[in-house]
Amino acid sequence: MQSTVEALLKHKGSRVWTIPPGATVFEAIELMAARNIGALVVLSGNKLEGIFTERDYTRKVALHGKSSKETFVSEVLSQQLPVATLHSTVEDCMRMMTENRVRHLPVIDGDKLAGLISIGDLVNWIISAQTMEIHQLHSYISGQYPG
Repeated sequence: MQSTVEALLKHKGSRVWTIPPGATVFEAIELMAARNIGALVVLSGNKLEGIFTERDYTRKVALHGKSSKETFVSEVLSQQLPVATLHSTVEDCMRMMTENRVRHLPVIDGDKLAGLISIGDLVNWIISAQTMEIHQLHSYISGQYPG
């Protein structure tokens, strides 16, 4: 199993929920709740502006007593974020997420948004790869390889 972001996105799908920076935080929260997701990529046209997450809401809106209906996503989004490319490895992404204490990475292809991966996506990918390797080793040891 290839361990690149491109392979992961081919398996998972590249659907990304986005929101413009001029949307209200309330609109963002509504969309996240409706889609059962924890983050939205913030796009201005096709330009990546940042990401808005549940953490951004709790730490920058709720704890500061701001109104989600009067606060714009552009005021509270995370802008200084690491990004992955299609050629990044799963291990590179785990390292970036750990070092930057983030749970989501936008994936770019040149200057275009190609997808979004979460820590859960990476964990599932690693578990699948390990399960496949264990199965292959078991087949080899029992004389059924390739199987």
